[in-house]
Amino acid sequence: MLQRNQQKLKLANMASDLLIILLSSFFAWRLRFDVLDGQNNIAAGSLELILVAVLFSLMTLLALYMANLYAPQRFRKNGSNTFRIFLVNGICTLILMAVLYLFKVIDVPRLMLLISWGLSSLLISLKHFLFHGVLRTLRVRGYNLRHYLVIGDGHLALQYARNIRENPYTGIELTGYVGKPGVSGLGKHLGGYEQIGKILASADYDAVVAALEPSEVNRMQAILEAADKEGAAIELIPFFNDYYPSYPTFDTVGSSKLIDLRATPLNRAGNAMLKRSADLLVSFLALVILSPLMLAVALGVKLTSPGPVIFRQERMGRDKKLFTMYKFRSMRVTDSEKTGWSRDQDARKTRFGSLIRKTSLDELPQFWNVLKGDMSVIGPRPEVPYHVEHFKEEVPRYLVRQQVRPGITGWAQVNGLRGDTSIEERIRYDIEYIENWTPGLDLRIALRTLFGGMVNSEKLAGKGERA
Repeated sequence: MLQRNQQKLKLANMASDLLIILLSSFFAWRLRFDVLDGQNNIAAGSLELILVAVLFSLMTLLALYMANLYAPQRFRKNGSNTFRIFLVNGICTLILMAVLYLFKVIDVPRLMLLISWGLSSLLISLKHFLFHGVLRTLRVRGYNLRHYLVIGDGHLALQYARNIRENPYTGIELTGYVGKPGVSGLGKHLGGYEQIGKILASADYDAVVAALEPSEVNRMQAILEAADKEGAAIELIPFFNDYYPSYPTFDTVGSSKLIDLRATPLNRAGNAMLKRSADLLVSFLALVILSPLMLAVALGVKLTSPGPVIFRQERMGRDKKLFTMYKFRSMRVTDSEKTGWSRDQDARKTRFGSLIRKTSLDELPQFWNVLKGDMSVIGPRPEVPYHVEHFKEEVPRYLVRQQVRPGITGWAQVNGLRGDTSIEERIRYDIEYIENWTPGLDLRIALRTLFGGMVNSEKLAGKGERA
């Protein structure tokens, strides 16, 4: 029943997208000729335009389907498809422009195609956001559920059950579990491992999740054979789940399957190129537009405290390469620049330096680091090599953050983890950012930085402190 309902929803979803693309094409057509050109009679070529619009709509729908837009999305965040929709629709529009130019089938104004692309992409994105929002609400209220059977009774099984309870929008309900009896948090006990064949043959479920501990690996073959015998859909939580990236890369050598445990979205050439292009554009515009403000800050530093305007410090960047990071100097010159850790109450801060630190204006010269390629606008904060040597011994997976360029702002910073805060928490947020990077996440961090993230919790220096 659930499979049939999913197919109906999928077809309705695709049909509505096809209608949106068609209507957007016709709206762009009328807007281009009736409103912008003032032509009320465009009968000439209208049949060809209709044919082009229909073929284009079908091609775009096929491309969206191939981009997995209509695959089950219970575990995706709402709104995560927006970039994909605009990109796929844009590529299809460019292909149509090229075909029309090369073969001269019909003269379709480029403005009309651009209006159609923008409107259809916006409407499809909005529809999918609302569509998935409604589905998530229904699942939270107990509709459109999938019933899963958990095989396992240890840490991984309990972690999975807890994650399901914490994310009710997925619509997953645990039928029960297979393992030793008396384990709370996993639902109804259905039997032991030796009864797995009988349980899979009789239990009412949509899928099976195998969540065995490393010490139980010898049971895996029997479980897989039982699942295959009963035709059960089975999903596997790997033994090394806690070390597994969110989006792993797989390679195959003969019968050996290799998993790249440190694969990230930014390892892909297209993603890396997109992020670097955005960095170049943003840093160039920032240096040009903010140059009067930077000049004012530089004068403030020079007039209020003896010493250089720019503070230079060696930091560790991507692939553990060292670079010189630039900031407006906010402290008096001391001997602890290479190893000092700034704190909220720090006697080294000047009054003006305290102000520019409070408002993050001291970070502005780092846009030059971004333009040079040492840093990114968004990423984990660069650390002093002295601290890296200590943290890599104390904090698990600390050096995972060195796989990407460090940033001026980042996921940890907009969540309040900056300055003298828990290094373990900062690393957790940094790794979450690296493993789940999307252009949308960068945009979200940028907006949170602009609207509230630039003013930090540091206290301003008191009047009694030296300038």
